[in-house]
Amino acid sequence: MNATPDTTPNTTAHTARTASRLRRALRREVPSTLGLLADARDFGAMRAYRSFAFGRNDEYTDYLRHIDALLRSLAAQGVHTTVALFDPDEYADYCADHGLDPDSAQTRTRFTAELACGPALPYAGQPVEELVPLLADAAVRQATWEYAGAVLAAAGECADCGEDIGRASFERACALLRRLVDGAGPGHHHLVCSVPTEEEQLTAVLHAEAAAEPGGPPRTEGRDQLDFVTVLAAGLALGGPGGLVLRSTTEGRHDRVHGWRLDRGRLLALPAAAVFDAYCTDADTGDPVAPEPGVEYCAGYEVEGPGPHS
Repeated sequence: MNATPDTTPNTTAHTARTASRLRRALRREVPSTLGLLADARDFGAMRAYRSFAFGRNDEYTDYLRHIDALLRSLAAQGVHTTVALFDPDEYADYCADHGLDPDSAQTRTRFTAELACGPALPYAGQPVEELVPLLADAAVRQATWEYAGAVLAAAGECADCGEDIGRASFERACALLRRLVDGAGPGHHHLVCSVPTEEEQLTAVLHAEAAAEPGGPPRTEGRDQLDFVTVLAAGLALGGPGGLVLRSTTEGRHDRVHGWRLDRGRLLALPAAAVFDAYCTDADTGDPVAPEPGVEYCAGYEVEGPGPHS
């Protein structure tokens, strides 16, 4: 007697449930990327596309509320989601460059997938309103790093010795950072380097924990150290003005602030009075700002060795 397949309703339902379970399990293995519109202006630009989910009567706050719910839903399913800023102008350029229809959900999906290669953050359950400024800051830092890197690449060779100026400046910046942190001693150090250029103001911020023993590498987060060193190196390579401030916090002591200026490719210590003036002056208006209580404004310390061609 030949056996026949069991096609009873129970077996069919069981097969369907198994398939559904496997698809859900596989879905958790596929990461997601979400393109987030930064403000009401960008949201308004995307509403011009008929295929966009939100219409002209919807508000940016409605959009954020639904985005927040979507992110929480994906997290509840165990799906890892990366969030990146979706720039409508860049999207329009992308569509024009690739000959794609911008009024298409498929095109937006393709563009969004490529955003994961740029400044992006993993979703960790934070409110979506907190993600926007974090992403904007990441985008600024990425643009700053790219511009500073371009400065180093274009620096050329030293007319006297033929040395690659960009590479040498980067190596010097790494050594200077080590001396800055070593000189500050144990504790938490907040460094800010600012370099004006013809096109924009380059600014890099670094939080570093000094190693227990002098000479050890500072403990930093993510790629902040690379960004900081690249901006400092660009300032060295350009040979123009610039500045660096270091604020140290050590248990049992007042915070200390030290300062340096960039001058012709060297990082020179500022006297205590100049550090006080720089730290207690509003950068936008030039008006004096009251000094912080419990903060010592100190002279910079020597971090430079002999000049590059001494």
